[in-house]
Parts: sequence; structure tokens; C-alpha cells
Amino acid sequence: MDSLKQDLLAVAMIVVVAIAELVAAQIARRRILRAIRQQERLGHDRRQQVVTVIELAFWGVTVVIAGAAVLMLLSRFDINITPLLASAGVAGLAMGLGAQTLIKDLIGGFFIVAENQYVVGDTIQVGALSGQVERLTLRATNLRDENGRLHIIPNGEARIVSNLTKEWSRAVVDVSVAYEEDLERVLRVLEETAEALAQDAACGPLLLEAPQVLGPMSLDDRAVSVRVMVKTRPGQQWEVGRELRKRILATCEREGIAPAYPRREVWVHDWQKGQPGRAMPGQEQTEERTDDDGRVENETDRAECR
Repeated sequence: MDSLKQDLLAVAMIVVVAIAELVAAQIARRRILRAIRQQERLGHDRRQQVVTVIELAFWGVTVVIAGAAVLMLLSRFDINITPLLASAGVAGLAMGLGAQTLIKDLIGGFFIVAENQYVVGDTIQVGALSGQVERLTLRATNLRDENGRLHIIPNGEARIVSNLTKEWSRAVVDVSVAYEEDLERVLRVLEETAEALAQDAACGPLLLEAPQVLGPMSLDDRAVSVRVMVKTRPGQQWEVGRELRKRILATCEREGIAPAYPRREVWVHDWQKGQPGRAMPGQEQTEERTDDDGRVENETDRAECR
């Protein structure tokens, strides 16, 4: 009789302690979440990520407390838990072997949330896919591309992720001008255009720094490339880039700066006058040459203008 009372008392103590721990964890969870939501310095997305991590952590604490209480109750009633633990280990091993991909996805999703790699609303690129994050779970990321297609990407497959809207973004506009243009004048005109964009009432608040005009960035066979870079708020680089291109196009037309375009000039020798000259499209020029053996070779050149 005394042994039964002791067992019942021990069971009651285990249950009471487990319940007290769960209640304490729940109270701590609510207070922590309330404190986080009152932190105005944290952005909305950051707060959501912290809340998600806390929810996952307290879910793990609940599982541990409940599992420990069950094992203690079983051992109190002289139930050998060693076979149960061994069976659980074997079952866990079998499930792990059969669900390796799922476990990898869950672990990947946890680190995405914990490290705040991206949140709902961010624009990211995963491999060849890019778009806006519509939904994020521990298992998968739902990505909507610019054509409206929804891509569901398992988090375990997202090995290299590019976040295009993390903290700040940058609009990059490359301008190609002809070699005949005065490069210093082109740079000055682009700087004035970029400065006017920064002073604009609509686009100015979207910029985080003064625009930069860099050049020449490259020298190819037909043009000189000049680059304009603007640091913007997250996700605003596309709008700023479109407005900047429109202003640059209008300014170059007004200032008479010729944009580079594909062209080819063909010069052939004017054999009648003995001077170099330009042939008309379709006109042929024939030259007779003598090789080392004294044979005469005819070579015909046809001018093509595109």
C-alpha cells in the first residue's frame, strides 16, 4: 500500500512538474514575442523571421518536455524503456533513410528562417529561376516569376540563392556611345542627368546615395561603354532604372549625342585613278595580280554596306 502511494505521488510530481514547465515555457514564449513585436527598430520582415524561429524553438522544447515526462512515467512503473528506445532508434533510422530528402528540406528551411536569408516579398534567384517569394515554409519556397508562373522549390535544393532585395539594391545602366563623341562631354551630361534624377520629387526618396557615373567601362569594336550606378531602396532598382534610361535617352537626343549602332564601312582601291576610294553598294572592283610563277590572277571586290 505504501509502495502504491509512493508511486502515485511520484507520478503526480512528474505530471505537475511537466505541466509547470510547459506553462512556464508558454509564458516565456508570450513575453518574448510581445517584446519582439514592440521593437520598432526591427523591420517587419525581420520581426516575422524572429517570431518564426522562436515558435520553432518552443515547439522543440514542448516535445522534449513531453517526451521526458512519458519516459519517466514508464520507468516509474517498472516498464523497461530500453526496448522502446531501441525500437525508436530503429524506426528513426528507417524513417531517416526513407525520408532523407524531406529531412534535408526541413533543415534547409530552418536555416533559411534562422539566418534570415530571405523573407516573403523578397525577389530572389535560385539557379535559373528568379521571382518574388510568395510563401515560405520549412519544406519549400513558393516563387512567382515575372510571367506569372509559380515555382515550388524544395529548400534542400536552394544551395546558392541570390537575394535581389536584401537591405538595399542597385540600378545599373550601361550607355554605349560612338567613338566620335567627346567622352568628357558625355560623362558630364550623364552626371547632370543622374543628378536631376536624384533631385526629382518622385524618384529622389527611392535613392540611398548619390548616383555614380563611371567610364569608360569597355571599348569594343563599335562603341565606348559608360556605366551609371544608383543605390536604391530594396526592390526599387527596376523602377529607378527605367526612369533613368528614359531620361538618358531624352538627354542624349537633346544634346545631339549619337548612340552606338552596328555599322560597317568598306573601302576599296580606285584602280582607274590610282587612289583609294569608296565603292558604291554592289559595285565591283577588279585587281590583276601576278604570282611568283608569272601567272595572272584576277581578284574581284564587291562593296557591301549595311
